[in-house]
Amino acid sequence: MATHRIGILTGGGDAPGLNAVIRAVVKYAVGKLHWQVIGIEDSFNGMLDAPRRLHDLTPRSCQGLLHRGGTILGTTNKGDPFAMPDGSGGHTDRSGELAAAIRAEGLEGLIVIGGDGTQAIGLRLMDTHGIPVVGVPKTIDNDLSATDLTFGFISAVETATDALDRLHTTAESHDRVMLLEVMGRDAGWIALWAGVAGGADCIVIPEIPYDADRFAAKIKERRMRGRHFTIIVVAEGAAPKDGNTLPSEVPHGIGTLHTASAAHTLAKLLTERVDVDVRTTVLGHLQRGGGPVAFDRVLATEFGVRAVELINAGQWGDMVRLNKGKVTSVPIRDAVAEYRTVEENHPLLAVARSVGIEFGG
Repeated sequence: MATHRIGILTGGGDAPGLNAVIRAVVKYAVGKLHWQVIGIEDSFNGMLDAPRRLHDLTPRSCQGLLHRGGTILGTTNKGDPFAMPDGSGGHTDRSGELAAAIRAEGLEGLIVIGGDGTQAIGLRLMDTHGIPVVGVPKTIDNDLSATDLTFGFISAVETATDALDRLHTTAESHDRVMLLEVMGRDAGWIALWAGVAGGADCIVIPEIPYDADRFAAKIKERRMRGRHFTIIVVAEGAAPKDGNTLPSEVPHGIGTLHTASAAHTLAKLLTERVDVDVRTTVLGHLQRGGGPVAFDRVLATEFGVRAVELINAGQWGDMVRLNKGKVTSVPIRDAVAEYRTVEENHPLLAVARSVGIEFGG
């Protein structure tokens, strides 16, 4: 007989390691403690649909998930029950309906796996409607201040580093300037880590508005030394000091067409300053895809087990975290209070500059 019946969901963008968290929760909670774990499809949306899209998760149903990318439960970044699309261009609050559905399913509470937005929704659900929640942090951007690392980040860095390794050979063969754009709208952690790991000559991050002249000077300086190619990593949120970027989206048909990016903006500025052959590669969702690397598999498993331990101890309202090498927890309220960006005095910035990497500012 189950002593607990809990729900589990994944929200926001996908990340390598989501399935590993689900697997760990189920193997421990169901396989060892004999609880019931109910998977909710597509973040909170699966509980609001009719019929509800729920799955009774068992160790058998979670076989083979450790190395599998994505999430078997599906996810969405359009699943805020406090502001659901109403079909006429507006939004409506369906959080009360969601709380009622959770209680009707006999769920004691939820394990919410997601980034700061998903965690904030879970906290609001707990504060407003009394639905107990335990959080598990997820973001490839590594921008949650409460945890040293989030699962999926190292996998994304590995993907970006592999791309840089490949771009190096073709850049050197053709004497080109190669720009690799990686994810990071507000925080440049992927660009910074991958740039150092992949031997980039320049790194462009949102936290440091850049002067394109400095990158142009770097390219010229390398050419004077016989290095006729240059590798530049660009975070998607990076921008020049004057803030003038190319339009990234234009209306097209009944949708929106993505036409340019941070890398294209910098490429244009460079060709106005240096006679070079510039190519851009936007890595995009390749960083989210594929299976997690070993580190993320271990971290995701630790996070999943710790989430179950928090519930067993009655520590609802906490979020799992990695703190100084140990998996502990912190109140969700504190976890989402501060966004983590690359600080001006971060040691890795100093290391990168010491080996000659240019940041443009």
